[in-house]
Amino acid sequence: MAHLDSHHRTTLRKILQHTGGHNIEWHDALSLLRAVGSVTDHGDGKVAVTVGTQSLVLETPTHKDVDLPTVVELRRMLTAAGYGTEA
Repeated sequence: MAHLDSHHRTTLRKILQHTGGHNIEWHDALSLLRAVGSVTDHGDGKVAVTVGTQSLVLETPTHKDVDLPTVVELRRMLTAAGYGTEA
């Protein structure tokens, strides 16, 4: 986690510890994902995300905050990629 700036570390903590999806903005989540992996915009409202060996396709939310199901998916992916123990 040392390679992450303070903004990314804050977003990572929110994803790993937050019980709900509110207050985690989509652009913050994407910025973190770009810092720890790769993000490919499919142009159809979906983005492909890869962190380590973990990959998933997410739908871009219609509002600024990440919804709870997406937070759960991100938490699962980041934890499996080794980020769960560092936050």
